[in-house]
Amino acid sequence: MEEMRVIPNRFKHSGLFINMFLITVIIIIIVSVTIAWTTVRMAEKFFFGKFSIMNATVMSQVIDSFETFNYSIVQASNSILASGTIKSVLSEKQTNKQKMSSFYNMGQQMKRIQSNFVPYDMDIVVMGINGVSFSTYQNYWPISDHVLENSSLRKNTLDQPKKLMYQFNRLESSSSTTKTKQYIVATRALMDRITDKIYGSMYFAISEKEIRKFYSSYTSPGNNVYLVDKSGYIASSNQTKLIGNKSNDLLTYAAKLKNTPREYIVGKFMGKDQIILMNYLPSFDMYLFNIIDKQTAFGDLIDTREITLITIGIVLLALLIVFFASRKLTNSLSNLVKQISNVSKNNFDQYVAVTGTYETMQIGNAFNSMLDELHEYVDQLILSQKQQRHAELAALQQQINPHFLYNTLASIKFLVRQGGKEDSEAIINALISLLQNTIGNVNETITIEQELENLRNYVLINQMRYGNRIKVHYFVGPDCMNLPIPKLILQPFIENSFFHGFNRKQEGTINVLIWREGDNLKCEVTDNGDGMNQIDMKLPKTKRKQQLFSGIGVRNVHERIQLIYGEAYGVTITSEPDVGTKVLIIMPAQPS
Repeated sequence: MEEMRVIPNRFKHSGLFINMFLITVIIIIIVSVTIAWTTVRMAEKFFFGKFSIMNATVMSQVIDSFETFNYSIVQASNSILASGTIKSVLSEKQTNKQKMSSFYNMGQQMKRIQSNFVPYDMDIVVMGINGVSFSTYQNYWPISDHVLENSSLRKNTLDQPKKLMYQFNRLESSSSTTKTKQYIVATRALMDRITDKIYGSMYFAISEKEIRKFYSSYTSPGNNVYLVDKSGYIASSNQTKLIGNKSNDLLTYAAKLKNTPREYIVGKFMGKDQIILMNYLPSFDMYLFNIIDKQTAFGDLIDTREITLITIGIVLLALLIVFFASRKLTNSLSNLVKQISNVSKNNFDQYVAVTGTYETMQIGNAFNSMLDELHEYVDQLILSQKQQRHAELAALQQQINPHFLYNTLASIKFLVRQGGKEDSEAIINALISLLQNTIGNVNETITIEQELENLRNYVLINQMRYGNRIKVHYFVGPDCMNLPIPKLILQPFIENSFFHGFNRKQEGTINVLIWREGDNLKCEVTDNGDGMNQIDMKLPKTKRKQQLFSGIGVRNVHERIQLIYGEAYGVTITSEPDVGTKVLIIMPAQPS
């Protein structure tokens, strides 16, 4: 049982160090992982952007090939529409002799039109309403007149007679030895330009292999191209097994890319992460997708294993530094707190050892100075009972409530345990400055600038302890900063507002205003707190011996001013319930 008690006590003395170290470890790990993850993501995003720009240039060349082909189709279709010979053959009844002559003439015209497609291997078919049809290369697109007449190609064409449209066509092989062939067919109705009467239809059939030549030189393993129609059917691709299949995923990505300003998105396709780029071809009314396998394109670009090892190394190094640094910092503060906690057991006669960091040494010095001041105060207090009221008030201003210091040091200890190093340092500095200005400075008067510094330090300590629900603002005339006033003349009113002015309200504001008005110096402390029902114009005769911080009460301030400057000066308080309280202090504006 004795050993079980020793271990907790040992950990109790190291509690501050353990808490700081564990919190710091967690923060370091979180920050390191976050930075590593962000670095990888930013690198990927950067390379994706650069890659998409390069790929967009390549795809623009592919689009140019499609537009060049479409331009040839448009020219050829216009030539066919303008041909009176073709119109008469397809719409009028002729004798056999006339038909032979017309077919010959039509054949010559079709050859000239075919010359527009020298770079392309394709077939042109025209079919009239009289059942007459003509093909420039029948073996290329071996579709029968009966099949063509009843196909969706002809139906879609006649439904939109004025539109040149591109449609996917698959010819199933009748023989097991012959492969199924895929074509992209540009279709347009033959319509009289004056009467809008349809007299036939024209078809420009190009093999999917020919279309594939437009982009095949830009594809590679992991870098694929897909030509997809509005229904989601893949009309052409270097992935030949997918041609003719419907892909709802590609339609979904097309809709997303239309609604985003980004040139690419990263998503799943064919079970893999892909970088997806899309261009809409308005002439074809189809989508041209360029899909790059993310692993193939960027798999070796970022070495995640190396980044992980570097991150682990940095974390371990940081943990070692934090371990020794926090150990050194907390040891001195823990020892100081233990010594301070034992001071009351020795009737405040035991001084603390001034060792450790700069902050703890300053606190130690300030605490020892406080003990000296406390001893001196006890002697002065006994003597002040036999002296005039002026001497009593002068002694009161040297009084510092030790509970204020204990609570402040406890708050510092809590902040340090929570890892709030900056907040701890701020409250320590504020406490040191406050103790130095109130204990170390024995002068009865100080400048307004010094008084404001005391107020700011006092407010900072209280806000660190109780939170920022009460805000304090300072408005001081620039010509007032060096004017002398009795020390701690404003602090009691700030303290009253803090601890008694906001009991019902959850938050509020205290304003400190100081200005010159003629030969007088006016100091005003206002708050928008609870207010009071009745105000004794002679100021309350409080029975409390001490305020929370100093021994100077509200009535003492009034009496001090009148003792120093005369009865023409003093303190006036006005208040209204639920509106707030205003304290006005009037003193002569004496030069320093």
